[in-house]
Amino acid sequence: MSKSKFENDGGSSQRVLRVGENIRHALSDIFLRGEIRDPALEGVSVTVTEVRCSPDLRNATIFVMPLAGKNEQKVVEGLNENVKFIRGQLSKMVRMKYLPNLKFISDHSFGTVDHMEDLLNSAHVIQDLKKDD
Repeated sequence: MSKSKFENDGGSSQRVLRVGENIRHALSDIFLRGEIRDPALEGVSVTVTEVRCSPDLRNATIFVMPLAGKNEQKVVEGLNENVKFIRGQLSKMVRMKYLPNLKFISDHSFGTVDHMEDLLNSAHVIQDLKKDD
């Protein structure tokens, strides 16, 4: 059976990726301006690392990390409490028929990178690399 050109191969479409990137840039601008009035977010620099949109563009998961990872859980909770305000600001910056529902979660990829770097710099790996020379 041949595949239809409309079937999804499991990966995100170009449009979904483009919308996610536009939302990421707009959210970065909103956070940079510091318009969100919440005690958990006051004086905190938030980095938006990735935005993953559902294929129908109705939901978006936003991966965020506060600078230096301080009060990570409180920052994520503060962002999720202010979703209505953030969506209102986002609607002024991103032109879409339907703005996706936003869900903020903490990005743990930085910890994974640090762990991988520690593994690569371990004595066992360095010893194996010296044997090849």
